[in-house]
Amino acid sequence: MMDEAKKNAYVTRINEVLELVRPYLNADGGDIDFIDILDDLTVQVNLTGACGSCPMSIQTLKFGVENALKNAIPEIKEVVAI
Repeated sequence: MMDEAKKNAYVTRINEVLELVRPYLNADGGDIDFIDILDDLTVQVNLTGACGSCPMSIQTLKFGVENALKNAIPEIKEVVAI
């Protein structure tokens, strides 16, 4: 189980990266909310607005958000939308 200090450090870094990708999602009428980081370093997010119903949302999630997070935080296993 991940200790609270380590989890908080990950959450801070994740939110910093999400702030960098958010303008691209906002430009298309969407947004992203961080939900949680699991002990196996899977990041859970919620795509909202236009991104929530867009047929390209999986590509946006995997090739945009997940790549950005993994580049900044290589320990991240994957990003999933819930």
